[in-house]
Amino acid sequence: MKSRLLFAWLLLVSLQHIAHAQDKKASYTISGYLKDARNGEELIGANVYVQGNNELGTTTNIYGFYSLSLPAGSYQIAFSYLGFNTIIKQVELDQDVRVNMELSDDNKILDEVVITDERKDDNVKSTLLGKEELSTDRIKSIPAFMGEVDIMKAIQLLPGVQAAGEGNSGIYVRGGGPDQNLILLDDAIVYNAGHLFGFFSVFNADAVKNTTLYKGTIPSSFGGRLSSVIDIQMKEGNTKKFEMEGGIGIISSRLTLQGPFKKPKSDKTAKGSFLISGRRTYAFDIAQPFIKNTDFAGTNYFFYDLNVKANYRFSDKDRLYISGYFGRDVFVYNSQKNQTRVKIPWGNATGTIRYNHLFSDKLFMNMSFIFNDYNFSFTGEQEDFAFRANSGVRDYSAKMDLDYYLNTKHKLKFGMVYTHHRMTPTQASAKSADTDFESDIRKRYSNEFAWYVDHEYDVNEKLKFNFGFRLSLFQHIGPYTNISGNTLAGFDTTYYKRGKPIKSYVGPEPRFSMRYAFGKDNSIKVGAGLNYQYIHLVSSSNSTLPTDVWVQSSAIVKPQRALQYSIGYFRNFKDNMFEASVEVYFKHLWNQIEYSESYVNEINTEQELGYVFGKGKAYGAEFFLKKRTGKLNGWIGYTLSRSDRKFPDLNNGKVFPAKYDRTHDLSINVAYDINKEWTIGATWVYATGNAFTLPNELYFIEFGFATGYGGRNTYRLPSYHRLDFSLNYTPVPKRRPDRRWRSSYNISIYNVYNRKNTYFIYYKAEGSLVSGNLKFTPINVSLFPVIPSFTWNFKF
Repeated sequence: MKSRLLFAWLLLVSLQHIAHAQDKKASYTISGYLKDARNGEELIGANVYVQGNNELGTTTNIYGFYSLSLPAGSYQIAFSYLGFNTIIKQVELDQDVRVNMELSDDNKILDEVVITDERKDDNVKSTLLGKEELSTDRIKSIPAFMGEVDIMKAIQLLPGVQAAGEGNSGIYVRGGGPDQNLILLDDAIVYNAGHLFGFFSVFNADAVKNTTLYKGTIPSSFGGRLSSVIDIQMKEGNTKKFEMEGGIGIISSRLTLQGPFKKPKSDKTAKGSFLISGRRTYAFDIAQPFIKNTDFAGTNYFFYDLNVKANYRFSDKDRLYISGYFGRDVFVYNSQKNQTRVKIPWGNATGTIRYNHLFSDKLFMNMSFIFNDYNFSFTGEQEDFAFRANSGVRDYSAKMDLDYYLNTKHKLKFGMVYTHHRMTPTQASAKSADTDFESDIRKRYSNEFAWYVDHEYDVNEKLKFNFGFRLSLFQHIGPYTNISGNTLAGFDTTYYKRGKPIKSYVGPEPRFSMRYAFGKDNSIKVGAGLNYQYIHLVSSSNSTLPTDVWVQSSAIVKPQRALQYSIGYFRNFKDNMFEASVEVYFKHLWNQIEYSESYVNEINTEQELGYVFGKGKAYGAEFFLKKRTGKLNGWIGYTLSRSDRKFPDLNNGKVFPAKYDRTHDLSINVAYDINKEWTIGATWVYATGNAFTLPNELYFIEFGFATGYGGRNTYRLPSYHRLDFSLNYTPVPKRRPDRRWRSSYNISIYNVYNRKNTYFIYYKAEGSLVSGNLKFTPINVSLFPVIPSFTWNFKF
């Protein structure tokens, strides 16, 4: 470990000397931070470029930092960000210059600054395929299920992303499973991203600044999953003034407080700020008097989220960020009649400490220390019987990321990450009178290391490359007791002490993407990437449930692998008002995991003994048309795809559709600003029905009926489609337009035309075997009819 730290330090010192050597030449560097003038928040992905030459430019990183090296001379430097006025600043570059800028959507800005509207062509100019960014303001304009603004449901509307089911916030990306998506909140992994069994996501939109989805060529700085990365950044907290905002809806309320630690003078930015955001549901609390004399008496359910964040700027070179999230679902059932008490809490906890340091105008470093924990527990009592079970995942991580801006043609991003995993399989204990039982399933431990480098090379205005490489190492480590053999031949027991490697895997993961532009509005992109996944979730349902258990790679469970190729054509129209793209992808999948057909979930049995392994493929085409500006904006996304699996131990070894397979998936999302006060929005979705296995035979045996099934996933539920609608009213104060207190009102209607979408099918027996008229009729079960909701939002 000491040698690795020494190597990292020597690398930093060397790069710093290189940077200084570059500075002594006839080129100089302009660098700094870009912020939102309203609240001091850093702007992620903002553009900085030479006016009149878009190729001489760069973008800000996730901390708002940029660096641009140019030959000595006089330049007009443009600073732009979508939805903000572009600022042009005259810069004399005869030495290294630090320029921190604040962008605003207010036209009343300084006379020396020129307002323009350019550089909105990232869709065409960037090298990455399958990258989508969603601002929180745009997400809030989408009709919300039961009034709850949901980041994950907004992502479901993008091409290549499919909803896990009716009302569910789980997602499938390009034919992959729900566990193959890396979901990050301020760099911390969120293992279970759903509340209420997945019907709501755990992310409170009031606390979120930016959301980025990678589903094509994933940057080498991310790893550990096969299908996608969802990188969610929390707000930093207003550094200019104290703010309070929140909302009251039919099922929940939320409140967010943010502001500077110390109020800055005039329009300056404070050195530090904070954010506290909370949300809680109360629908069942309100319903208690109405269910008191029903079969639901004693039942309650609620969930809550708490986001906290603080940051402090020691200098222009050193900054510290501390953030955390804590969320829980709690189900309670207390019945005096049955003498039964049940409590089921589950949820996530994360914590992140990040330290930024600027070694030079070209070398930016971030160090992160991360904690994340997911836990599920069940406690039940009935008379003298008590039962308890729990499972979970806990990680401790440390990572270092560096951005090195060599010059306008070369940019490097490199770093390393270490994670210690602690997996807790389902552990159970029971007590009845004088009898005690406790399962013998023990915790599993592992280490995961990764080193990565990304090199962005801008050859000329037409050709641009991105080369990436990630080397991952996974070790299953002790303490662990391995028991092999059987009752006839005898058992062999091997004990591994703490930290002792048991099984190791090494994963080389090359990544590559290329862009070739012809004309200023057209480009073709090509990409390929190999990914390894060492942590797995095997589920019999269509989405992740709180009872599902994460397992690590071992001698039995090998890492999953995926190799994806993609190619796309990108085109902008009407001065970048419209963005259009067509992407085609093909994905090979190895070491895929499913339960065996004879699997029975026994508490005292190692879960991995019930797994079977196979391979798969997924391929498809994605079509996307987006209108970015104007009163009417939105997008249309369509995906034509296929996802197959082949397991020697399933379906007689024949190829079958994956449960994530959807042939057609269409989403239309529009928002229209009627005026400054009224906005309407609508969303329509259509998808091929879920694949499922249908029973085709029934056998009468001594104790009842036995079911025989046809081919695996060879039947489809009816097609799914739904229309949602929203109306937002934000009154503008006429007497005091500068008044800080503002309100807005939202009316949302889910499933406007009351489509009865099938959630699952069961068979109802009618008649009798004795009379010879016994038959089984399929019954379609749907969940949600038309659901109106109302939310009052406020801000001060």
